[in-house]
Amino acid sequence: MESISIALAMMMAVVVSGVLVRMLPVPIPLPLVQIALGALIAGGFNRGVALDPEIFFLLFLPPLLFLDGWRIPKEGVLRDKYAIVELALGLVICTVVGVGFFIHWLIPAMPLAIAFALAAIISPTDPVAVSAITSRVTIPKRVMHVLEGESLLNDASGLVAFRFAVAAAVTGSFSLTQAALSFVWVACAGLATGAMFTLAVTWIKNRVSRRYGEEAGSQILVSLLIPFGAYELAEHIGASGILAAVAAGVTMSYAELSGTAGATTRVQRGAVWNMVQFTLNGVMFVLLGEQLPAILDGAVRVVTETGHANPWWLVIYALAISLALAVLRFAWVWVSLAIGRVVAQRRGNVSPRPNPRLIAAISLAGVRGAITLAGVMTLPLTLNDGTPLPARDLAIFLAASVIIISLVAASFFLPRLLHNLDIPVESEHHRYEDMASNVAREAALRGVERTLHQLVALHPDKDPQIYASVANQVMESLKRNAYDGSGQPLDAAVMRELEAIEREMRLGAITEARIEIFRLARENKIPDHVCREWVSRYDLQEARMR
Repeated sequence: MESISIALAMMMAVVVSGVLVRMLPVPIPLPLVQIALGALIAGGFNRGVALDPEIFFLLFLPPLLFLDGWRIPKEGVLRDKYAIVELALGLVICTVVGVGFFIHWLIPAMPLAIAFALAAIISPTDPVAVSAITSRVTIPKRVMHVLEGESLLNDASGLVAFRFAVAAAVTGSFSLTQAALSFVWVACAGLATGAMFTLAVTWIKNRVSRRYGEEAGSQILVSLLIPFGAYELAEHIGASGILAAVAAGVTMSYAELSGTAGATTRVQRGAVWNMVQFTLNGVMFVLLGEQLPAILDGAVRVVTETGHANPWWLVIYALAISLALAVLRFAWVWVSLAIGRVVAQRRGNVSPRPNPRLIAAISLAGVRGAITLAGVMTLPLTLNDGTPLPARDLAIFLAASVIIISLVAASFFLPRLLHNLDIPVESEHHRYEDMASNVAREAALRGVERTLHQLVALHPDKDPQIYASVANQVMESLKRNAYDGSGQPLDAAVMRELEAIEREMRLGAITEARIEIFRLARENKIPDHVCREWVSRYDLQEARMR
C-alpha cells in the first residue's frame, strides 16, 4: 500500500512541477524542478522505491524511444544525415572509450568495465530537456533537427554499448570479435523485428477497421502496445529491444502516411501520447530525486574505498566527468564542421565559416536526460557469482550528477549564447508550406466539385440549385485564401499574414460561442450531454487552428 502511495505522490509531483515552472519568474528547466520534488518525497516517506532494473527498463524506454522515432522530422534528418551519424555514432564511440578510460583513471576503485558502462550511458543526449530550456529563446530549426536525429540514434548506440559493457562487467570476460558479431546481430535483428512487427500490427488493424469500423479507444491502445510488443519480441530472440522500439516508431510514421486512421482517432491519440511522454519523463526525474539520498549514501561508501574521506570528492568527480564530456563534444563538433567545410570547398560549394557561438550552443545542447537515467537504473545488483556489483551506487550517482550539471549549465549558458545570434532565415519551411497549401487548395476544389455531382445524382428529386449554391459558397471561401479582390494571386507572405488574422478572428468567435454554451448549461437551459457535444466541436476546431 505504501508503494502505491509513493507512486501516486510521484505522479502528483509531475503535475505540480508543470505548474511551478510557469510560476517561477526565472526560467528553470522542468527536470530540475522534478528532481527537487522527488527529493522532498524521499524525505517525506523516509524510504526509496525499489524497482527491478529490467522492469524499469521495460516500463520507460520502449514508449519513449518509439515516440522519438515516430515524431522525428525525417526530411531534416535525411538532409543532415552525415552530421547526425558523426555525432550519434562517432562521438558515442569516442565517448565510451575516451571518457571510460578517464573515469577509470580518475576513480581506480571503479572497474574498467563499469567505467565503460557509465561512459556509454552518459553519451545519449535528450532533446526534450533542450526544448524545455530553449522554450523562451529561438533555436535554429536545422540545429534542433540535428539534435533530435542525434538523440534518436545515440539513444540506441549508447544503450547497446552500455549493454555490452554491463555484460563484460557481470561475466568478467570480453571478446572484441564476439562483441562485433553480436552487435551486428542485435542491431540488424532488432531493426528488422521492430519494423516487421509494426507493419504486421498496422496491417491487421487496418483490415479489421475497414471491415468492422474504427473505434478510437482500441486504435490508441494498439499504438501504446506496439513499442512494448516490438521490444519484448526482439529481446525474446536475443536481438536489441531498444533498436526494435526505435525502428517501430520510424515504421509507424511511414505507415501513418496512408491516412487510414480517422481524424478523431489522430486527435485523441496525439493527446494521449503527449500525456504519456510528459508523465514518463517526469516520473523518471522525480524518481531520480527520490533516490538521490540513498544513492548518495552508497556513493560516499565507495569514495571511502578510494582513500578519500571527504565526500566532496563526489562533486569533484562529477564536475571532472562533465567537463570531459563538454570538451570532447566541443572538439568533435568543431572538427566535424571544419572537415565539412573542406569537403564542400573541394566540391566547389561555398561553405561559410560557422559562428563560434553556434558551435558552442550545439556543444552545450548535449544535455543528458531521461534515457541516461533510465539506462543507469538498470545496472544489475549483483555479478554472476552473486557478489554485489562494484561501484554500482557510485555509477548511478555520477550519471545523475552529470544529468543535473548538464541541465544547469545549459539552462544558464544556452539562452545567452542564442540571444541575438545572427541566424539565417530558413525559407525551406515556408516553401514547403506554400506548396502544401496550393496543392491542398486545388484538391479541395476538385473534391467540392466531385461531391456536388455525387449529391445531385443521389438526390434527383431535389433542386440541383441548392447544392450548386452551397458548392459555390465553399469554393469561393477556398479561393479567397489565395487571391485578392481583383483575382490576382496573393503573395505568400501576405497570405500568411491574412491567414493569421483570420485565425485569430475565428478563435475569438469560438471562444465567445463556447462561453455561451457553458452559460446555457449552467442555467439548465440545455442538458449536459448537449453542452459536451458542442464544446467538443469547438475544442477540435480550436486545436486544429492552433
